Amino acid sequence: MAASSSSAATVKPSDHSSPAEETEEETEFCRGFKDADAFVKHGLGAVVAATKASAALPAAGDEFDLYRSFPAFQQFCASQGDRLLHCMSQIMQHHGCRSHMRDRNRLTGLEDRFDLVVDSNDAVLEKVGILLDEASGVSRTQQPVMPAGYQPPKIVVSSWNRRNVPCEEETFHLLHAKNIQRPQLKFKDKVDNSNTPFVSKIFIKPNAVKPLPSYFANKHIRKERPEDLDVPAALVDFIHQQRTKEHVDDMFSHPYQYELDHVVMPESLKCKPEVQMYKPLAESTCQFINTLDDLVALNEKLAKVSEFAVDLEHHSYRSFLGITCLMQISTREEDFLIDTLELRSEMYILNETFTDPAIMKVFHGADSDIEWLQKDFGLYVVNMFDTHHAARCLNLGRNSLDHLLKVYCSVNSDKRYQLADWRIRPLPDEMLKYAQADTHYLLYVYDRVRADLYDTGNSQPTLIQQVWAKSRDLSLKKYVKPIFTEDSYMELYRKQKKSFNTQQLAAFRLLYAWRDKLGRENDESTGYVLPNHMMMKIAEELPKEPQGIIACCNPTPALVRQQINELHQLLKQARETPLLKVCPTSFGPHDISRSSESDFLDLSSFGCYVSFVFEEEEEAAAAPAHLTVAQQKAHSIMGSFENPFRMYLPSKDIHISKNAKYDPSSKIYEVYDVGEEIPEQDFKPFDYSQSNFKIFAGKTSAFFLSFFICIFFFDWCFQGTVFIACIFFHR
Repeated sequence: MAASSSSAATVKPSDHSSPAEETEEETEFCRGFKDADAFVKHGLGAVVAATKASAALPAAGDEFDLYRSFPAFQQFCASQGDRLLHCMSQIMQHHGCRSHMRDRNRLTGLEDRFDLVVDSNDAVLEKVGILLDEASGVSRTQQPVMPAGYQPPKIVVSSWNRRNVPCEEETFHLLHAKNIQRPQLKFKDKVDNSNTPFVSKIFIKPNAVKPLPSYFANKHIRKERPEDLDVPAALVDFIHQQRTKEHVDDMFSHPYQYELDHVVMPESLKCKPEVQMYKPLAESTCQFINTLDDLVALNEKLAKVSEFAVDLEHHSYRSFLGITCLMQISTREEDFLIDTLELRSEMYILNETFTDPAIMKVFHGADSDIEWLQKDFGLYVVNMFDTHHAARCLNLGRNSLDHLLKVYCSVNSDKRYQLADWRIRPLPDEMLKYAQADTHYLLYVYDRVRADLYDTGNSQPTLIQQVWAKSRDLSLKKYVKPIFTEDSYMELYRKQKKSFNTQQLAAFRLLYAWRDKLGRENDESTGYVLPNHMMMKIAEELPKEPQGIIACCNPTPALVRQQINELHQLLKQARETPLLKVCPTSFGPHDISRSSESDFLDLSSFGCYVSFVFEEEEEAAAAPAHLTVAQQKAHSIMGSFENPFRMYLPSKDIHISKNAKYDPSSKIYEVYDVGEEIPEQDFKPFDYSQSNFKIFAGKTSAFFLSFFICIFFFDWCFQGTVFIACIFFHR
């Protein structure tokens, strides 16, 4: 810097300068430099000189500490440091960056100052890059060419301490109801959280081609549920199985299986549709339906139209199986919002229109909607069109509804209330508008995607028929109720990819069963009772005191605080389990994670691995004799994976002597004829006092013993070489 200033000072124009000199001065790139190359050359030399000077400074450590002990060196460093910081602050202010380099407040640490320098360097270099691009003729403002339908992803900043407020479209409102009365208490039909398979709620079948089975038609057969009886919980499953044994096929079949198998695609889908424009959302009427009369009137309106759009709002955090809180239905003229919490028992009325094959039902992403309709209302869908599958067939890049609204309607969907609690009553106006918009544009999108499918298929309805067939298969989907078994916890354990010992695994099993039972009894989700990560933490730590259980949960769930003593007893029971190492999950034929911890405890009863191999052979011999030849071969192949040493074991007609484990002089196995009774063997410990140990004494005996060991070693090496050669030639 000093060199540049001195050089600049030497170049001073005289008072009597000629006109040629004045012209030359006016054409200078910078004071003292004719062009940019001279300026860059001088600047590069200054940077190199500064780098050499900095390298000559005392290195950090003992050398610097020695110089630092002199007061003159300290004063020089302080003065030069202030000067450099002042220059850096001026440069940063010139480029519009924050500059607090001379702030010596202790609260502003070295890391903060370093971040300021890094940010300033980025800003300066960004400006330099922009100017160089403009000088070379490259414009950064030109938008790149993107394919049709492409929408760049939005960056949503989720920092909790960010000072600047983001735009309104990128904020999410997590509305939840405090101290709300649980809607399950108002339901006329009690929520079935029993550990039994799901049985459809349908009892009347509109638009039936095949009549409804007698089990669903006769209410007295299914009126009493096992959970309504005053019986122990352990007998509920048994009573349910005995009562419904003769109706098993009807109970778990799809009521509209026959109708869906024989439904034919409507003729209106085989030609290119005429796109009907939607009404503006502000001009459309929206009716909120929460009475039976209004629901019946809506069903009559839907019976007169040829298509309508459907969507659902679901809540799953404060319910074991989840509850459908709101249904949105839109026609070409009106929008309807149905309070399904109030009309839960009367929603079956809509089966008249939902199962009518002459009326098209338009969904978007109906995978979960189909299951929720069956679970909560007993509603089924015949003749459906899923716009999600249409978007996938068109390869639009993104298949979400908000992307389709952006592409076809130029509407930015409002997702601020996507995480709201839809049990709130009365619903705020913002949530009502959000729910109405989900289906208001869906019929227009339905027309547009059909037109695009028709054009993409070369004016043939092939792609439309493909999407309609996938939607029909989706209508055949049946709701499957989560069933708790003794090995249910292993599925979650394998997903966590952690290795537990037997005590930790026992604690995890007990906690999983406790959580499932409490969730079913109180109709709370397992995530509300005890989240997975907290349950894994408790099982891993195995706290010995109740305070340790609470310390593993942050924040502590309400039911955990209420049941803290019971949880303490469960962990105490788990710690009493014999401690054994459990191998990590391998997800293969030898995957021990698919067995319970009781399988690992049985290993302690085996005297040695040889007895374990022999007992495996005895279990394999106990295979069912009525299997076919192919099934017997498959059984033997699977057995070889369970026990790879089975091929080296004796045949089934050979009796394995149990005394061989303890008496070296006895035979390992003896051959008996088929049908011959195997004599009982009394175990007698071997008397080692009668053994002749003199054979191990003397040089001759040692020589022969070494000779036999060498022969055995060379034989083993020869067999290994032959085995490797066979593998090599086989490949």
